[in-house]
This record gives sequence, structure tokens and C-alpha cells, in this order.
Amino acid sequence: MLTYIGIGSNLGDALDNCRRAIQAIAADGRNQLLQCSPLYRTEPVGKKDQGWFINGVIAVETSLRPREFLDFLLDIERKMGRERVERWGPRVIDLDILFYGAEVLNEDGLQIPHPQLPERRFVLIPLRDIAPHFEHPLLAKTISQILLERPDEEKVLPILERGQGPCPV
Repeated sequence: MLTYIGIGSNLGDALDNCRRAIQAIAADGRNQLLQCSPLYRTEPVGKKDQGWFINGVIAVETSLRPREFLDFLLDIERKMGRERVERWGPRVIDLDILFYGAEVLNEDGLQIPHPQLPERRFVLIPLRDIAPHFEHPLLAKTISQILLERPDEEKVLPILERGQGPCPV
């Protein structure tokens, strides 16, 4: 199933943390990494008194079911040292399922599409980079349309990198 995953970090070497998480997802034989957005430096949302984040989005074809895929991503987070201390607080890595095909799920601990996606420019901008015409299954709008309707409140700045981008493939 085609999935879109939001990736973020603001602790330690945030850029390397994002790359390592992408590599861990791609290294599993049940997943095929299809695309990686550029990475962005983004101001924190919700809890402002912390360092800025590095954020991006990847497209992955997975054979895992949604709950299995969530558990797989949470395991990567744990192995990378993520501790869930406070909501919207600093984190070594954050991996969010944004979309799982066109499926809509509302289970304990798992909501797809990600419920806060329409309010998050730090997700919408990199998602637009790789899937501008993908249609949100609940809103019946493309990612580009949703982004156009989103106020330009939070800073999302492109990272100008030399050399290799975030995709390990």
C-alpha cells in the first residue's frame, strides 16, 4: 500500500536522525522507498520554547497493514532513543503515518489520515513536493489545495544541502 510518512527531529543531529530513520524504513524488505521530499527547517508548533525541527515526508510502498506499520515505526523511534515525555516536546525522531492509501481509520492510538495534517505547514509543504495532486480522502481536496488554504503562520525554510539529499536510494 502506498503510504506517506512525516519525519521530524529537533534533538542531537536532527538532519542525520531524519536520514537514519529513512534508511531504517527502507532497509526492511516489506517496504520500498519511493520518494523523499526535500528537508526543511521548521519552527516548533504547539510548544514554542524548544529548538527548531528538521522535517520531511517520504512515500513508501509497504506490505504491512496500518497497525503493523505503526508498530514498525514506533519500534524505529524507540531504537533511535525517542522518549515520550511531553506532548509536542523535543524529540530525537518522530515518524507519523500521514496517509495509508485512501483508507480512513479511527482506532485507539491510530488515526489515518493524520488528524492534524491540514493545520501543519511543516508537513503540507514537503508532502506537496512529492504528492501535490494526492487527494485527502476526508476533505476531497488535493495537498496543494489544502496548503493554499493554510495561513502562512509558521516558518518552513528549505535546507540548502550540498551533496546527497535525504533519500538513501
